[in-house]
Amino acid sequence: MIDRARKGERIDGDITAITLVEYPRIIYYKKFEGNVRFSIREDYILAHRLQLKLLEMGRPQQASDLIIAAIAIRLREELVTMDSDFEDIAKAARELGYNFKLKLVS
Repeated sequence: MIDRARKGERIDGDITAITLVEYPRIIYYKKFEGNVRFSIREDYILAHRLQLKLLEMGRPQQASDLIIAAIAIRLREELVTMDSDFEDIAKAARELGYNFKLKLVS
């Protein structure tokens, strides 16, 4: 999303509140046509479960990435990212029985 904004491209996908905080200017970007998705209590519980599994795998991740993943899982939305750390999160999610749709882009 940040890369697309830097290139002046249209953004019609949703973002999380985490992304809104990490890149606050997005809210003023005229070509941003998506929505901001906020976390709820269940997202933190799922993020905790994911982190426990990741610790078991020896691959702990940042809390912000876990919350983003949990929101995407809850909303059954595909997460599009350049961050390959989400591959570990997707693996942990699958092992826990969750359907985490992930698309890595370069």
